[in-house]
Amino acid sequence: MTSPSKRPGLELFSGPDAPSESDLYKCVHCGFCLEACPTYLETGLEAESPRGRIALMKAVNEGRIGITDTVVRHWDLCIQCRACEIACPSGVPYGRLIEATMQQVKERRKVGLLARLASDIALKQVFPHQGRLAMLVGGMRMYQLSGLQKMVRKSGVLKLFPGDLAEMESSLPVLPRSVFKARGQVIPAQGEKRARVALLSGCVMPLVNGPEMNAVVRVLSRNGCEVVVTRGQVCCGAVNTHVGDLETARDLAKRNIDVFMAGGVDAVIVASAGCGSRMKEYDHLLRQDDQYAEKAIQFSEKVKDIHEFLVDLPFEEPGGHLDYRVTYQDSCHLSNGQRVTAQPRILLRSIPGIEFVELSNANMCCGAGGTYTVTERDFSLRVLDTKMNAVKETGADVIATANPGCLLQLQYGAQREGLDLKIRYVTDLLDESYRLEPKV
Repeated sequence: MTSPSKRPGLELFSGPDAPSESDLYKCVHCGFCLEACPTYLETGLEAESPRGRIALMKAVNEGRIGITDTVVRHWDLCIQCRACEIACPSGVPYGRLIEATMQQVKERRKVGLLARLASDIALKQVFPHQGRLAMLVGGMRMYQLSGLQKMVRKSGVLKLFPGDLAEMESSLPVLPRSVFKARGQVIPAQGEKRARVALLSGCVMPLVNGPEMNAVVRVLSRNGCEVVVTRGQVCCGAVNTHVGDLETARDLAKRNIDVFMAGGVDAVIVASAGCGSRMKEYDHLLRQDDQYAEKAIQFSEKVKDIHEFLVDLPFEEPGGHLDYRVTYQDSCHLSNGQRVTAQPRILLRSIPGIEFVELSNANMCCGAGGTYTVTERDFSLRVLDTKMNAVKETGADVIATANPGCLLQLQYGAQREGLDLKIRYVTDLLDESYRLEPKV
């Protein structure tokens, strides 16, 4: 029977993945989250704040409104940066709430056949399969190397297509010739062996940042780690999670748990902030799975972001001099999801010659947000413009960060602003300093 407080015929939350009431009603609508939220700061609209989005979730949960297109639009515009979790005095787990909400949206979203097919192919047939993703990126690489990209841009043909195709194509990064592959290779420790670790290769990063992944391996080896690049590992599932595809995310999580836990390692090292945040929360993702719930807890405890791992080890301070003025952009899922903020700065400040300058809005999202830069292009660029204005004030010639999405977004920001800026991972700079050490 329909409750008197609920309007009949509404699309409401349902099923085991529905937002938890205990999480929902932790929010007391105090408003501390407002100044931490990039979409609220850009719009000034209550509905584009965490507090406003949670109010909509509560209204759906209580049957006062349904999951309508208007309501969904406010949830879609959330970048899922989770900065509100840091600001919240009540400990509202907003990340869990928006993840569960987007799963409910996915089940009910009305989209055209072609759009649904394209989404299913990307989320279920491409990202989870490294070989297929490599073929796609390989095609993009040939597009660049063959000269076709120059011809297409010069012709202006992409401007004839609807949407932001021409603008998005202009933001494509220059893809490296070399890629990083997880073949089960074992890289020995330099000097005394201090730890045996597995390294997450991931899906996008080894194809777009192959040389940078090699730098990660060198940094770990230089610090006495035997590095196993585990064969059979798959995408972490973060992209699927963002859009509500929890079924595929769970499948990927179970596959990763099986292959990594069989390796007998001290830690599973992750160099991509978004991946690390997802993998540290496999225990919540698989909490209802009788076979994997306990395994997921054990696995999540082994997952370490590379910056926190190196500082805890502790790392050997590098000796090579780098003449850079460096600022640091906190990757949201590192600072907000994993609470890792001091460690990247400790590593940067340890490098001789680096002049480190803080970014005024370092903890504010750059607008990348996984698929957000594609699905919400205009708003992503608004947030990016705000970020780049702060970057210009630092006078830095290098921006360091900790996530491939952030790196690509900031590269495009520098391109749009015409800035002579290098965007580097923290581990790139550490590796460069190690390699420039005077020979003994």
